[in-house]
Amino acid sequence: MEFKKDFKKDSKMSIRKIAEHLQKHPRAKVIFVIGAGVSTACGIPDFRSPKTGLYHNLSKLNLPYAEAVFDIEYFKENPKPFYTLAKELYPGTFKPAKFHYLMKLFEDEGRLKRIYTQNIDTLERQASVGDEYIIEAHGSFASNHCIGCDKKFPIETFKEKLNEPKANLPLEFDYASCDACESLIKPNIVFFGEGLPEKFFETWDEDLEWLRKEVDEKHLVIVAGTSLTVYPFASLPSEVPSKTARALFNIGLVGDFKSDPRKSDLVFNGSSEDAAQCLIDELGWSEKFEKLINKVDTEEKKEEITANEEVMKIAGELQKLDLSISSKGET
Repeated sequence: MEFKKDFKKDSKMSIRKIAEHLQKHPRAKVIFVIGAGVSTACGIPDFRSPKTGLYHNLSKLNLPYAEAVFDIEYFKENPKPFYTLAKELYPGTFKPAKFHYLMKLFEDEGRLKRIYTQNIDTLERQASVGDEYIIEAHGSFASNHCIGCDKKFPIETFKEKLNEPKANLPLEFDYASCDACESLIKPNIVFFGEGLPEKFFETWDEDLEWLRKEVDEKHLVIVAGTSLTVYPFASLPSEVPSKTARALFNIGLVGDFKSDPRKSDLVFNGSSEDAAQCLIDELGWSEKFEKLINKVDTEEKKEEITANEEVMKIAGELQKLDLSISSKGET
């Protein structure tokens, strides 16, 4: 593997070399390090893009500064901006992209070691990737806690407040509060002013040790869709052992790939979706990928049918009850 100076020209060649590497070393597994760029194909804007990023679009909320929406001290004073954003981004609003399903396919093929994600959208989980493979470095909507006493609460505690606006006003909320100390409840998303989960640091240390011990297996680290500007997450690629191959799927060079490139680095200049499709093709996984997508679509349709049946069942029971009450009234 050789680092390509003209990364625009040699992007597809880099994907081919990655596929050849994985085929040549059947025991090699992949650690994915991903950011917001992986989810933009789902319709979720990233945070920092001019004019289209989430921070730019939050200007209507009159924040003192864009990042205040994720500032723990500001949240204590004014939870409304975060609630407004959460309502827009809450899991279930968007569906996983091709890249998410590619990572699931790596799991199915026994080639996935871990996914380190900056994203809070839980789309890896929605793509049915196993929990044991996912490290949400900045947390996610998957669980909630009280910011005062740290009491844990089920997902519904926060979600129902988003779905039940105060006084029927779509952007006015009855904020979720703790029944023990009356402090605000929020999802376990890491805000500015909060520390990253211990699990992130512990698992990364374990995986680094695994890479060092299994250097002969030729494992691979793929970084995708991230600007590598937020630390400590941004430091992960630089900490990858020098004998472990690294790859970058991104629009332009970023982080350690730009400041301290390695001769063995492989770079795909483009979207993570294009990179996913190229890698699927090069690995000969197109049929497997289609089967995975069809399986997911079938399961979603079954869930939708089941949900509709439950609604109809409840409606039927209510109708019977109404008729029963009416009948008694007539007598």
